[in-house]
Amino acid sequence: MTAPEEQEPESAGLVRPYVITNGRGLPDTDQFNLITLVTASEQRRAPTLDPEKRSLLDLCSGGYLSVAEIAGHMGLPIGIVKVLLSDLSSDGYLVTRAPAPPAQLVDVSLLQEVLDGLQARFG
Repeated sequence: MTAPEEQEPESAGLVRPYVITNGRGLPDTDQFNLITLVTASEQRRAPTLDPEKRSLLDLCSGGYLSVAEIAGHMGLPIGIVKVLLSDLSSDGYLVTRAPAPPAQLVDVSLLQEVLDGLQARFG
């Protein structure tokens, strides 16, 4: 226990999310979903960025990561990461790539024709 005149220092690791995003909420555009792939742009390097943006940019410089992976590595909520990504993307520091589209089902009749053709040819 500390004496009344002594105060324990506050933890430097505790930063409120609204401080990280300067009080802003989620971006209006839905540019970033959980599986959007993000990497740092090779053309632009920022000399002065907030610590969180700098960490995010350093993390993304190793190759493409999904938004969910970035949030996990940084230990930040998805919404906060989306705001930071939106800022960095609009300033030209990031390159994004849409996730691969889901595979479409092949028509069963086409598969049956291929199977019939293979059986006819190879017995």
